Amino acid sequence: MEEQYKVTMEIESPDQYMAIFGLKDENMELLRGELGVEIYAHGSEITITGEKAELCREVLERLRDIVARGDRIDRTRIRYAIELAAEGNADRIAEIMRDVIAITYRGRQVKCKTMGQKTYVDAIRKNTCTFAIGPAGTGKTYLAVALAVVALKNKEIEKIILTRPAVEAGEKLGFLPGDLAQKVDPYLRPLYDAINDMMGTEAYQKLLERGAVEVAPLAYMRGRTLNDAFIILDEAQNTTSEQMKMFLTRMGMGSKMVITGDVTQIDLPAGKKSGLVEALDVLKGVDDIAIVTLSHKDVVRHELVQAIVKAYEKHDKQEPRTPSVPRFRTPVR
Repeated sequence: MEEQYKVTMEIESPDQYMAIFGLKDENMELLRGELGVEIYAHGSEITITGEKAELCREVLERLRDIVARGDRIDRTRIRYAIELAAEGNADRIAEIMRDVIAITYRGRQVKCKTMGQKTYVDAIRKNTCTFAIGPAGTGKTYLAVALAVVALKNKEIEKIILTRPAVEAGEKLGFLPGDLAQKVDPYLRPLYDAINDMMGTEAYQKLLERGAVEVAPLAYMRGRTLNDAFIILDEAQNTTSEQMKMFLTRMGMGSKMVITGDVTQIDLPAGKKSGLVEALDVLKGVDDIAIVTLSHKDVVRHELVQAIVKAYEKHDKQEPRTPSVPRFRTPVR
């Protein structure tokens, strides 16, 4: 191996080594496989050889900084750090998980784990209305709920409203047992889970009784004007054009809206146009409306989810789907 492909770096302690390379050096194997390098440890010194040795060292040094400030890394974060470095954005690796967005009722810090997520959070903070388009697992709903809870605690708003269309096989709810509330409950469960994780069941129930939190199907929004509220529309790809227009025009004074969806998972009946796809085209360039597109790089669930989403994205490029998503991003203001 030629000398120019050999670099070294220092790891400060055994704990830091374990945090970076993982149990039984599993993360070391990941780096070897992704970058085609060899990594050897001699006490506190790490030697890296291979054509991408310098890139590997840069990634490891940035990961070392993340670990040093007390944050944990995993295989998904390591792969993301490698991608950033390969794109020439190694200096941005340190930004991963830097800012605390919220703290759950159990004391866990909620942080952005990708640059796409940071762009999304910044967009919500700076704009009255934000659209987030991306696959499952990118944190679209959870981060919006986290920001809504913070806004409620800071008394920036008076109410959190979480809603989504009750759509599956064409909004046919009759086959489900129970009254209307029980019928739509399964559709709203992901929203319950997100807000319970942030607040805890007891605090959530108290706010629900007080009317400070509302979780309801989209049909319940008709005819209302929503003032001083943080309103989140989830699974917006399953709205019709009429439903989306109805929802967007519910906004009142002092309110903020977040609309999330995945245009590759539209469950509307054949021939029905997605209100989300239409809104992305109609509202592009409108002041105070941000459109953020997330990708497989922003998936923060199990690493296999990222691989699945990436495989589907590759497949979709080979066989274009209908309808297609407009490829644009409104600048975050």
